[in-house]
Amino acid sequence: MGYATAMWLSFGEALAAVGGALTGLLFVAVSVKSNVLAASLGLRSRAAQTLVLFLTSVLIAVLLVAPQPAAALGWELLAVALVTGTALFILDRRAGHSSDQGWARYIERFTPNTITAALVAVAGLTFLLKAGGGLYWLIPASVAGLVGGVVNAWLFLVRLTG
Repeated sequence: MGYATAMWLSFGEALAAVGGALTGLLFVAVSVKSNVLAASLGLRSRAAQTLVLFLTSVLIAVLLVAPQPAAALGWELLAVALVTGTALFILDRRAGHSSDQGWARYIERFTPNTITAALVAVAGLTFLLKAGGGLYWLIPASVAGLVGGVVNAWLFLVRLTG
């Protein structure tokens, strides 16, 4: 089942709905405090990072439901992993790390940004090789991206209101 794309259509549809809803909520939250975000490179970068994490799930979903050859899906997943991994790395560097003490600092440092891109790459590679799990890797990749996005959103929204 990890190599038969037809079996993953429902997963793709559900993932698109969740990722799209979270992306929309992020836009609402950002628009409410856009003046504060505009004044801080760190907050803007964290918001952009959150958007990339949510859109990674949306892109995975679109690729899963698109009618296309199996090899194209594998290569597209590798491309998504490369682009989103690079974007997340750059945005994380731009955002910097909080000097806060306590548990918020640890959450910020361990959000699953790199893990998301790495798991999407593993999914694409194992799908192309038809060995090692294939599309099953998209489940933890999607969970990591969505959870990472929610954690990032919480971190920068706390700073907006705090």
